[in-house]
Amino acid sequence: MTELLDRLPAPSRLDDADLSLMLTIRAFELKLLDLYGRGLLHGTTHTCLGQEYVPVALRTLLDPGDHVFSNHRGHGHYLARFGDAEGLLAEIMGREGAVCGGVGGSQHIRRDRYLSTGVQGESLPVATGVALHLKRSEPGQVACVHVGDGTFGEGAVYEALNIAALWELPLLVVVENNGIAQSTPASRHLAGSIAGRAAAFGIDHRLIGTADVAEIRRVLAPLVARTRLGVPLVVEFATERLGPHSKGDDTRPADQIRRIHENGWYARYARRYPDHLDRLDAEARAYVDAVAADVTARPPSRWTPS
Repeated sequence: MTELLDRLPAPSRLDDADLSLMLTIRAFELKLLDLYGRGLLHGTTHTCLGQEYVPVALRTLLDPGDHVFSNHRGHGHYLARFGDAEGLLAEIMGREGAVCGGVGGSQHIRRDRYLSTGVQGESLPVATGVALHLKRSEPGQVACVHVGDGTFGEGAVYEALNIAALWELPLLVVVENNGIAQSTPASRHLAGSIAGRAAAFGIDHRLIGTADVAEIRRVLAPLVARTRLGVPLVVEFATERLGPHSKGDDTRPADQIRRIHENGWYARYARRYPDHLDRLDAEARAYVDAVAADVTARPPSRWTPS
């Protein structure tokens, strides 16, 4: 993955909205790690540091009528969908204002047409069922599901891909391939390739090896439009995970992590557009700091079954 990123050209300039959202997601994830370090959060969490551009790039390709299915590393997916840092942090901290009353936590969130789960492979069959419903009842809408490379070891993935291809469902499978499943490199858990596995079912596959948001949208816009007509698609992002799997379980060598930081979108954008990044980064960090101070001071949430 690092070698691929090394060959990338310099990123193009982002508009303020996209860059602010990417930086807000990044600041949010860093704040979570800080809160955990101070003993203010319970359970576990999985950050999307380094992968923030994926849901931001997809944001304008999806519309409110589409369904989004996320996974255990889904904070960025949620923030790109709703921009609701307060509700998400309150959910993770179990405080008043939590989007699911504080019972879903970091990994299990449901809101409108958004659902996340920490059970790997579970979301694809559910998304496929929803795609069937959309085809029958709301033609033109898609079910977009985010999975990781490790999820391609789950049998449910192949049942879902089989049905999606056979029944021509509007299913968009977004694979965030960061090259490591928890602590196991892809070279030790994934035979063949994700492209080859999609091809086995006759499903189109597109590999995205750039973090350039505008370029990603340009490439994917016509493919997503075709998916809305019932042509399932697997989009594989060759990306990098900056942080550990959870909080302290990173087995990668220090020099590999250093290269990932140096070649990530944040560092590359900072080298090319330092003033633009510094200004919006300061705003994003201040915003997340204020959200964290507000949410931390709230009383515990109360959940009432409906």
